[in-house]
Amino acid sequence: MPIISDARTAVRLAERLLRSRRSRRDLARKLPSAPVPAPGTIEIAVYFADGPVNMYQVRQWYAPLAELAATHPVAIVSRNPGTMLKLLEESPVPAVYARQVVDLERFVDEQAPKVVFYVNQNARNFQMMRYGRMWHVFVNHGESDKMYMTTNQFKAYDYALIAGDAARDRLADALWDYDLDTRALAIGRPQADHFAGAVPYPSDDRTVVLYAPTWEGDRPAAAYGSIATHGTTIADRVLASPQHRLVYRPHPRSGVRDAAYKVAHERIVAAIARANAADPSAHHVYDDGPELGWQLAAADVAITDISAMIYDRLAVGKPLVVTRPVSPEADVDERGYLGDANWLRASDASEVVARVDAAAHDAAELAKLQHWVRRYFGDTTPGAATARFHEAVEQLLRRWDEVAATHGEG
Repeated sequence: MPIISDARTAVRLAERLLRSRRSRRDLARKLPSAPVPAPGTIEIAVYFADGPVNMYQVRQWYAPLAELAATHPVAIVSRNPGTMLKLLEESPVPAVYARQVVDLERFVDEQAPKVVFYVNQNARNFQMMRYGRMWHVFVNHGESDKMYMTTNQFKAYDYALIAGDAARDRLADALWDYDLDTRALAIGRPQADHFAGAVPYPSDDRTVVLYAPTWEGDRPAAAYGSIATHGTTIADRVLASPQHRLVYRPHPRSGVRDAAYKVAHERIVAAIARANAADPSAHHVYDDGPELGWQLAAADVAITDISAMIYDRLAVGKPLVVTRPVSPEADVDERGYLGDANWLRASDASEVVARVDAAAHDAAELAKLQHWVRRYFGDTTPGAATARFHEAVEQLLRRWDEVAATHGEG
């Protein structure tokens, strides 16, 4: 078994090396003709050191950043050639390639941004955080009750933009000597103001079920993924019902560490294809596209794992079912919404159609959801979160001006 494992690791490393070489060649051809921000024009930088597999983390900020750029110029700084290629194709704001630290230094010298946003906790964030005359702000890539949301790494940033009261209480409970009043600014979920995209199925009488599982996780405490434990049964039951439509949107990393998890994912994708071939009017969807919004807003009922997708769905305020992790080691924080969630256990997955129908018509369950929507996101009136995001940026910029003035800069 160790020999097989070593061989698989070697193959993965070889494939990664080939992809990297191809990306660097392609980027070398495209970069010379790519637009470059004029020196001194970028006020806000978004630092993203990850590869393409984690681009979902920055993509969800595209629309809020594009709107913000109308008043405060924004650029995304990429450290990865594959990511940079994608950004050149799809980013609504300028992208800057800084593969080496010297490139990063050049960007800082030429642009002198006042605020830098970070959407994740990549260790390479510290290569940007070495620069002191700017605010380093953790904006994250979602709201959830996962252990990731209470990491002591929050303290490494000057400020954090958080969603609402639940996030504030979570941090207050977990972090010692962290000045929440000064360093945590609540903005809600501005991405929800931009949930959009063309719905790829007709408007009919079918109940639309969004199944949006997370990946298998990188350690037992984060083993929240349900594809191998619940997912195939969920898909089989929903696909077999002529009254329901399945929209399957798995986490982009599903199956990267666990071969069995990948096999289960592929089985669901194949089942969707067979169901559509047998009944073209069903319009079941396997969704792996970059755009996130219509899936959450349009589905009648969503089934998610413990992940940020729960909270993106909460921001919509529509019926939600959460899969219960099978692993006894999975860290489930039930002090917030998860203590009141509509849980689906693996042993009950065969009853998913009945559970979906009950969730779609349960007035008490919907009223309970509204309580949690307010607790996690505050005012979710369209545009309210975007206004709070913009005000937080203005507050950061005013504070930058004040501090710069005391040092004779700015």
